[in-house]
Amino acid sequence: MAIVLGPNRYGKAETRVVRVSRDGDAHRIKDLSVSVSLSGDMDEVHLSGDNSAVLPTDSQKNTVFAFARQHGIGEIEDFALLLARHFVDSQRAVAHARVEIHEYGWDRIAGPHSFVRDGGEVRTALVHSDGTGGAESVVSGLTDLVVLKSTGSEFHGFAEDAYTTLAPTDDRILATAVTARWRYRALGAPWGESYRAARAALLGAFAGTHSLSLQQTLYQMGRRVLGERPEICEVRMAMPNKHHFLVDLKPFGLDNDNEVYFAADRPYGLIEGSVLIDDAPDAPSAWV
Repeated sequence: MAIVLGPNRYGKAETRVVRVSRDGDAHRIKDLSVSVSLSGDMDEVHLSGDNSAVLPTDSQKNTVFAFARQHGIGEIEDFALLLARHFVDSQRAVAHARVEIHEYGWDRIAGPHSFVRDGGEVRTALVHSDGTGGAESVVSGLTDLVVLKSTGSEFHGFAEDAYTTLAPTDDRILATAVTARWRYRALGAPWGESYRAARAALLGAFAGTHSLSLQQTLYQMGRRVLGERPEICEVRMAMPNKHHFLVDLKPFGLDNDNEVYFAADRPYGLIEGSVLIDDAPDAPSAWV
């Protein structure tokens, strides 16, 4: 029986970098978590402990900080591409770089120098690069976009078995925390504009769809993004069903006309799916 080394990669995960732009009187903040992963001709570090092909993860962390200072941080997709290309182009042993960035928003409050952390979703970007002139891909998205509909949602006509206790309903609360990622047809998209428009499309479809299931809502949300943003060719989503159960208030002599609910955090249904253009270029490695 032969034992061999399989695919491998390494890097520095979750480097937190905050960049304050002090141009003019009003400051701007970029707050990121950057994860780098490199792969290539690195078998010997595993097989014999030869570190000559290994760029220390500490150096990767320092590169993130240095690039933030030297180049600034605009759209996170551009910053991720800059980093990924640098690692492949500058290191002989590195053939492929994966850079994932999460951006945390800040809102300006009174005065030009004070901010409050935006408690909403986290913007994300995932870039793969084989270096300048090589194959590259960009996947943008968001996590923890928490949304709720207090009506306009039904769930009935489902399959039943000996263990089914769930009652059909034609009026329920529908709540979820959306994780959505979208893939572009090509590089060079207007990243910031695309993000804002895709987010607005997701929210618009969620609010505007009379839901017969969370699956139906997921599809309509992805469909809206693709219909409004031609630069995007595929949307993948994960949407936990944040169950809200009507509380039985009869023991207290009270009625409950869909007004008081128990919000259960677990277990929960998890709905996942993708929506894509039928002629979308194939790029499965872009997602991982």
